[in-house]
Amino acid sequence: MTLGVLEGARFVCERASHVSLDSDSLHNLALELLPVPSPTWDIRHHFADGTSRTVSYLLLVDALNFCFFPDPRWQVAVDGEMLQGYFALTTILKRAFEEKAPVTEFRRLAHIGEGEARDLLQGTPRIGVVPLLTERVGILREIGEGVTALHGGDPARLVLDAQGSAERLVRQLVQAFPSFRDEATYDGEKIPFYKRAQIFAGDLHSSFRGEFFGRFADVASLTAFADYKIPQILRACGVLRYSPSLADGVDRKDWIAAGSPQEVEIRAATVWSVELLRRELVRLRRPLLATEIDWLLWQASQSRAMPPHHCTLTTSY
Repeated sequence: MTLGVLEGARFVCERASHVSLDSDSLHNLALELLPVPSPTWDIRHHFADGTSRTVSYLLLVDALNFCFFPDPRWQVAVDGEMLQGYFALTTILKRAFEEKAPVTEFRRLAHIGEGEARDLLQGTPRIGVVPLLTERVGILREIGEGVTALHGGDPARLVLDAQGSAERLVRQLVQAFPSFRDEATYDGEKIPFYKRAQIFAGDLHSSFRGEFFGRFADVASLTAFADYKIPQILRACGVLRYSPSLADGVDRKDWIAAGSPQEVEIRAATVWSVELLRRELVRLRRPLLATEIDWLLWQASQSRAMPPHHCTLTTSY
């Protein structure tokens, strides 16, 4: 039994009225990706000691891996480097794990307060505002309580219980932790995305290079991680086409409600277009995992001039 993410994405795309896919642009993007080297795990901005502590680190990163964009931008200064967004999160948590800060213990996280969470995530000096801080505190408590109650405070036991299956690991996260239950409803059907749960499995696979805690026989079943950066670059490349009203709203940076038809169609089209990219690259004899294509696109989005991304205030991505 699959996670249903691909099936749900295709269901939405076949009925969508706000987002469509352009096959010629998709083929051209596949050609553009052909010579790009496969992604490697970034140890500069991620904690990686090859032990179960890395599992704990990655679970915290992906529990909080959402919504970095509202102004004033949250930034952190680490070793003379100014970072914002995702790398601000990964690097500030890396420092906490390197220093073995008590707050990285899951029993402690179960009772974390807002001030302690702000200190953990912002460091010194404080620059900008951590978006959705109250929601992040609630998620940290949920993860702390759940891991403590179900796995003795050790997330590595959660991974071992998955018995080498990425799909099983995703299901365990979704069932045990409501904050990972990333689902929407479209045309009367449940549409799962599981962005943060899937990316946890993908990050384990990358960080451990497919061994130990990152060995999953079914890693190829993971899909793209439906967020706001991947559809941004897919739109810039012409792969995603928005209706005039949606394009105008995105370009004005209007808020798009989580779970609205427009938002669900953007996310579903992201997942499905990366799957089609994967198939096209296989045809061109460059087999890549959907997660690898996602990472290549995300990296490209960091340095490419693009129209605005869609703005949705959510803990899903």
